[in-house]
Amino acid sequence: MLRVAIVGRPNVGKSTLFNRLAGRHLAIVNDVPGVTRDWQAAEARLGDRSFLAIDTAGLEDVSAGTLEGRMRQFTEAVVAEADVVLFLVDSRAGLLPLDRHFANALRRIGTPVILVANKCESRSARAGAEEALALGLGDPIPLSAEHGLGLGELFEVLEPYFAAAPADKAADDDEAAADSGPLRLAIVGRPNVGKSTLANRLIGEERLLTGPEPGVTRDAIPLDWEWQGRAVRLVDTAGLRRKSRIEAELEKASATEALRAIRLAELVMLVIDATAGLEKQDLTIARHVVDEGRALVLVLNKWDLIDERQKTLKEIRDRLARSLPQIKGLRVVPVSARTGRQLDRLMPEVVRAHEIWNTRLSTGRLNRWLAALVDSHPPPAPSGRRIQLRYITQVKARPPTFALFANKPHDLPASYLRYVENALREAFGLEGVPIRLEARKGANPYAGKKPKKVSKLAKKKPAVRRRPANRKD
Repeated sequence: MLRVAIVGRPNVGKSTLFNRLAGRHLAIVNDVPGVTRDWQAAEARLGDRSFLAIDTAGLEDVSAGTLEGRMRQFTEAVVAEADVVLFLVDSRAGLLPLDRHFANALRRIGTPVILVANKCESRSARAGAEEALALGLGDPIPLSAEHGLGLGELFEVLEPYFAAAPADKAADDDEAAADSGPLRLAIVGRPNVGKSTLANRLIGEERLLTGPEPGVTRDAIPLDWEWQGRAVRLVDTAGLRRKSRIEAELEKASATEALRAIRLAELVMLVIDATAGLEKQDLTIARHVVDEGRALVLVLNKWDLIDERQKTLKEIRDRLARSLPQIKGLRVVPVSARTGRQLDRLMPEVVRAHEIWNTRLSTGRLNRWLAALVDSHPPPAPSGRRIQLRYITQVKARPPTFALFANKPHDLPASYLRYVENALREAFGLEGVPIRLEARKGANPYAGKKPKKVSKLAKKKPAVRRRPANRKD
């Protein structure tokens, strides 16, 4: 599949064009320069042609040691691997010295470059696009990524590259992985707890930008990889702070993308800084994951910096038992993403939690268990009349959801429902995943049935034969 990298200085509309080509909102778009920091790729389409579009960070002339310098190194590596580059300039702003600087840098890399003049939705802007001729990269293609104008001309210029691109075996592999259903796994947590470092360590390459600065990651970045032959789609997300601390629109957009990643995931790894302990915001995120019905694994990162490990682990488990009783048995895995310490324990726990999240139990097995439960601990009788639990069945998995039928479900105390839920979890090994238990009213077996017709002869009372009073036996 043809690999098309979208590059340019900050705030020229790269992410807008990326979203337009992909046909959906994947990258955060904002007027603030330098929104995109990590590169991300998605299958895109122009006409009847499919290709891989790659959104990159803005090119800036900065030193290598800074965050912006590391972003530029990531972009240059992507450009070197691409088949063709779309070099965007802003036709409304005109040609800037930074555009000239990076046009020369792209020539040195050697990847074919197509010059694109973005934001050409007006006549004056189209006139400004002619300035880009001075870059010596050929005639610029005028388009407006925001309004979808000029994509036909872009398709015509890309057509020769489609024909020259070899068949991509990886694309076939991706389709096969999608058919088999990759494990959708999201990494979430507060800022600067090591989420991107953990993701890089898991996939075995420096795919994501990392650094000591908090909030490096802004977009939700999907990563497709395999663990022991199993397809996994790993999504790294921006750090989630308390709502009261989120002020900037850009951070709100990043938080929205992170919450969306939780909603689309099957299992969530909540990364916690072990040196800071379990904070209130960590518990807030965990509760949100449970409310969404997703399986959850707690990752204690920076474990190599902890001295009293047994004490720290006990304190965290005790806090979880008090603050998250609704997900008893939550898996806690101490690791060090920086050194790789104990990382081999993480994915087996993730897969086990995912299996439990997918559990299905037969109705017969559940009702044999319910009968024994009622015998040992029957429901209370709030009005002097005992509540009858008729039967239980699993209505769905992911997460395990059960319907408990009773004659008076609204009179069942919440404490007894929690008792049933905890007993379910213990009896069937459902530790560490959310459970849904719904009390419902059992259907009346005679409801909707017409009464049987009784014949006239049946309605007559049988005659009573009386013995004559004067008869002698």
